[in-house]
Amino acid sequence: MRISDDIHNYYEKLVLDLFKELKIEEKYDNEFIADLTCVVLNQLPTRYIRHEVDMSFYLPASERFEMQGKVRVAYNKAIEFMESNPSD
Repeated sequence: MRISDDIHNYYEKLVLDLFKELKIEEKYDNEFIADLTCVVLNQLPTRYIRHEVDMSFYLPASERFEMQGKVRVAYNKAIEFMESNPSD
């Protein structure tokens, strides 16, 4: 069996959505953003999906709000860590 390319962690989308909202690409280079993404995602649980439409249809608004809150908390911790520990 092979894991299909269309299986992914829904939190990845939420992290990318937050990065777009915060205009991260205007503040940091690609290397920093890649590391930041890893640090943020490593703090979050996994929520694997095949089709994003499934999450849009079946995920209650309260749960989506909770997940977005977890992403923001993880981001805040990650950005604080990374900015205080530059990799030069």
